[in-house]
Amino acid sequence: MIRSSTEEVTPGGDASDSGQTWAASPVNRGGPNETTSHGPRSTSSTSSGSSRQSLDGGGSSSGPRPTLPTTGPGKLMEELAGQFPHGVTGGRINPSVFATTSDSSSFRSHVGTPGLRRTPGAAGTHPAQTPLTDHTATSCSSATPNSAASVIVAVVEGRGLARGEIGMASLNLKCPELVLCQFADTGTYAKVITKIHILVPLEILMPDTASEKGKGTKLFKLITENFPCVAFTAIQRKYFNERKGLEYIQQLCAPEFGTVLMEVQAKYYCLAAAAALLKYLEFIQNSVYAAKSLKVSFKGSEQTTMIDSASATNLELVVNNRDHRSEHSLLGVLNHTKTPGGARRLRSNILEPLVDVDTINIRLDAVHELLQDEDLFFGLKNAIGHFLDIDQLLSVLVQIPKQETVQVAEAKITHVIQLKHTLDLVPRLRMVLKNCNTALLKAYSTSLEDTRFDLILEQIKTVINDDTTYLKGSLNMRTQKCYAVRPNVNEFLDIARRAYTEIVDDIAGLVNQMGEKYGFPMRTSFSTARGFFIQMKLEGVLLPGGNLPPEFIKVSKHKNNYGFTTADLMKMNDRCEEALREIFHISYVVICQLLSTVHEHIHCLYKLSDAVSMLDMLLSLANACTISDYVRPEFTDTLAIKQGRHPILERMAGQQPVSNNSYISEGSNFVIITGPNMSGKSTYLKQVALCQIMAQIAPCIIVPGSFVPADYASFRVADQIFTRIGVDDDFETNSSTFMLEMKEISYIIHNASDQSLIIIDELGRGTSAEEGIGLCHSVCEFLLGLKAFTLFATHFLELCQLESLYPNVENQHMEVQHTRSVDTDDESVVYTYLLSRGCSEERHYGLRAAEMTALPLSLIQEAKIIASNVSQQLLAKHHSDPETQRQRAVYHLATRLLQAARNSRLDPDSLRMYLKGLRKQYEAELQAAEQPESMDTEEE
Repeated sequence: MIRSSTEEVTPGGDASDSGQTWAASPVNRGGPNETTSHGPRSTSSTSSGSSRQSLDGGGSSSGPRPTLPTTGPGKLMEELAGQFPHGVTGGRINPSVFATTSDSSSFRSHVGTPGLRRTPGAAGTHPAQTPLTDHTATSCSSATPNSAASVIVAVVEGRGLARGEIGMASLNLKCPELVLCQFADTGTYAKVITKIHILVPLEILMPDTASEKGKGTKLFKLITENFPCVAFTAIQRKYFNERKGLEYIQQLCAPEFGTVLMEVQAKYYCLAAAAALLKYLEFIQNSVYAAKSLKVSFKGSEQTTMIDSASATNLELVVNNRDHRSEHSLLGVLNHTKTPGGARRLRSNILEPLVDVDTINIRLDAVHELLQDEDLFFGLKNAIGHFLDIDQLLSVLVQIPKQETVQVAEAKITHVIQLKHTLDLVPRLRMVLKNCNTALLKAYSTSLEDTRFDLILEQIKTVINDDTTYLKGSLNMRTQKCYAVRPNVNEFLDIARRAYTEIVDDIAGLVNQMGEKYGFPMRTSFSTARGFFIQMKLEGVLLPGGNLPPEFIKVSKHKNNYGFTTADLMKMNDRCEEALREIFHISYVVICQLLSTVHEHIHCLYKLSDAVSMLDMLLSLANACTISDYVRPEFTDTLAIKQGRHPILERMAGQQPVSNNSYISEGSNFVIITGPNMSGKSTYLKQVALCQIMAQIAPCIIVPGSFVPADYASFRVADQIFTRIGVDDDFETNSSTFMLEMKEISYIIHNASDQSLIIIDELGRGTSAEEGIGLCHSVCEFLLGLKAFTLFATHFLELCQLESLYPNVENQHMEVQHTRSVDTDDESVVYTYLLSRGCSEERHYGLRAAEMTALPLSLIQEAKIIASNVSQQLLAKHHSDPETQRQRAVYHLATRLLQAARNSRLDPDSLRMYLKGLRKQYEAELQAAEQPESMDTEEE
């Protein structure tokens, strides 16, 4: 039996570890679907005199660290299964309370029993099991509905003067990549919450001091409020130790990713989070990671565009708000991936687009080549479709179980077969990429030429049979696992397989004898649950007495199909299982020796995973371009979209949606949009934001960019995208519509930068008209002080006067047409959904919408009279003075000249024509400014 001690992975330690509770009890947030363990909760005292106040609970590093008990969580969970023989309905076992006694070789089940937490939304009964790969649950915070959450996140915040500096470490149980983040700049809390939302965590770990004595820190309160359905585990502060975290990374990080050590060696808080996370994972998975096998990366928030969770929801980036099962979201529009890794990468890039223009264009070049070369497109599509989930395969390959069981042995054999299947596909992928031309595809083609792929495959084939492959079907796969290892590799294995073969032959002979004895058309079948059993189909055959012979037991019937077994067959099944266990045990020993050599070349498997997921995502984006008429974007300092379309609406509608132009520049970076209800303002706002995201879609670190639904598109890269779109009252938090509006606007004001894209729809509608107008006016003036691109839709026509006060404000409106019936003389409104310059001339359009309902006509007529009187009192025409208009004309000319100098690619003749047009426009604006002045003189 192969076993790895914990000292090999966690050097150093605390002398105080023995006899201390490892983790505090999970926080009980109440509710009928949540319960927690009632074991004693521990606390750890921390001194306040440390040089780094956030990590002062690190504990002494002297003394040996005790080895984790050999009984492990598997034993505990067996005990729990005994206590709850029917399983935990709709829930999972959360090993969040651990206790060691003075005898470190065992756990006290009555003290250290893991807490039970019922996961909302889960269904069925799950038996207790060691969570090696099954440590998953459905999280209601998930951005993707019904997705199996598999990410565990550890978060720690500085204390004292370091308050607000936050470290985070996360690891996906289906992907062996440790991701480290540290936040210390403006908007730290918002960025942490946004990052956790993107990760869709299964469990969140925090120091117990963050929630001590009911006085939770700000970060603790924000996390528990935003993720009420995610399991929360409080861990003693001393396990958040940056020195141990650095030692973990030094021992576990694959050499090819070793440069991350230079990035994180001074990032104390993310190192501390990594220490607690890896220690916790060691316990819950009952395994350790092989040395030099993990991919470790540090990701700063400045590398990607930040899209907060509310904006992701408002824009329906990954989930449709009306139907979570619907594909009518941006992810649904763009997702044509063939592998789980490609789908994960696409989702990640939609939620976190990159900001580097050079890498965007590199990826756009690759998508363009795929669109131009059909052989390359379809060849890649066919090659990629055969790959399994390489990330998940890597995750289990780099783990070394602490206990050997039949299940562990069988799983490892399966993983090696899957690895062989994956490596067998690499030559085909190489051939497809052999003649590619763009830089990105060439880079991946070169990475696949790595000779270590062939070396690993050769090593595998010295142990695994050439004809062994990954097959679907329980009996097929069972046979593959049984005969996976080559003959003559292990003498005892050959003996065990001969015994197994003889038993299987005896079973087949027994079934044939039974068929001859009773004259029935019997055949041998197999299922994982029943093992070998007898199956027969009776058509036109009458059973004697209408029943099967009493020798047949455990009978199941579906129409004319019968399934049953016999006492002799059940005994043979037992012998068969015993022989199979022996085969798996011996094969496991051989395969573990093989995997020890595979771990030496693990980096090339990470390269393969990266290449397959990236190529899959590129193919998906290219596929989306073929389905819809998308155009390649440019990146300048201007947002200019010609005939842009809403990508999700385009997929939903059976016909082409109405197209609109968009133009925002530094000279006119604040656009106020007015128009009647249902005229298309909200749809247009979302359309602009979605096109911006599509243009910036990027894979992690390497490349971003997508094509957008328009005839022409130019974008300024946005570092943050904010949306404030209509909300309803929140009864759970006792928040009114107005309070929710204020929270969202406050978030935008505190975090927006000059490079942000801000979308605001209907602000101030939750209070009185006077207060709403005043609030909108003050918010607009604040945002006008930034260079952010802002689209502000409103029904408050008074805000249109801002155009006369600020030269960078532009009024636009959604056009409507009025028609009158010849027969009834009734007037009706036709929505064109077209955006035009200027302020909306429509008045009382809310009352027009009311006319379409069942309200009495007399009531509506009276409302119109009152509204007209109020409008005459409140609204007055305001014209800017001629001097202001002249200044506005000069400002517009200056910004357009500056823009032309930065971005123009025109030839000299075309540029000359453009400049002449600017002069004519400038002269026309000056003339318009002088007309009101001359009219006033004539009146005098």
